[in-house]
Amino acid sequence: MLVTMKEILDRASAEGYAVAAPNVDNEVNARACIEAAEDLNAPIILDVAFGAAIDIQFAGKMMVELAKQAKVPVAINLDHGATFDQVIQCIQAGFTSVMIDRSSCPYEENVRDTKYVVDIAHKAGVSVEAELGHVGQADNYDVDRNAALTDPEVARKFIEETGVDCLAVAVGTAHGAYPKGYIPYLDFERLAEIKKATNNFPLVMHGSSGTKEEDLYKACRMGINKVNVNNDICQAIVEKVKSTDYEGNKAYFIMMSVAIAIKEKTKELIKLYGSDGKAWTPEVKGLPRSKFPF
Repeated sequence: MLVTMKEILDRASAEGYAVAAPNVDNEVNARACIEAAEDLNAPIILDVAFGAAIDIQFAGKMMVELAKQAKVPVAINLDHGATFDQVIQCIQAGFTSVMIDRSSCPYEENVRDTKYVVDIAHKAGVSVEAELGHVGQADNYDVDRNAALTDPEVARKFIEETGVDCLAVAVGTAHGAYPKGYIPYLDFERLAEIKKATNNFPLVMHGSSGTKEEDLYKACRMGINKVNVNNDICQAIVEKVKSTDYEGNKAYFIMMSVAIAIKEKTKELIKLYGSDGKAWTPEVKGLPRSKFPF
């Protein structure tokens, strides 16, 4: 069932769990993630980075069709939308949510641009995610970790001024793979303060890959309601391919291995975040979706 991200995250925030938002850019990973959610009766959000898909219109429409046929609620979200043009293209492609990321801009500019997108997107029935503070890069963690952590009171003000539907916050994670030996450490006190100041507003974690499982488990019960993940799933694919024999005609099955790895890792994360069993009953229309044979 195709739904907005707001429908998914309002429920998650009210009930105290988080929903997986894996980055996808093609049919194989989109199908695998949806099937993982169906196996666990969980809602899921497919995050699509604008530059990752060769043709955002084609990719979006394909994912929307897969979502419509799914047995569980599925939202399609533009991840880190950088421009108004990107936002409009994704709305036209049928995305049910868009992120406008102006977190590196001055506060007033972030508010202005986010509110503009909210006004347009809401008229089209599309949810909006924004970011306050700034989640930096893992390979520059010593600098980026504390450079722009989210202030709880500023978060409350930002939500009121923009009308955004969910907010990505900086509480100690970073995007990408960390240098060897680095493990991100989260500011749980700050997270609790943000959740309280914003009156239990849906919060998003970017840069979750590489974070300790116990920290993710705790964060998802303390107020994080959407967890963006990419590198951890990519690493699972690499390990699966490296450990599988593709000699001779077995090479034909390499994409099946990729799909299995994505599905297995996504199911693991859904359980960790606490969204297994949280899907509500959708009304599935049209022909049933073909599934992977495993």
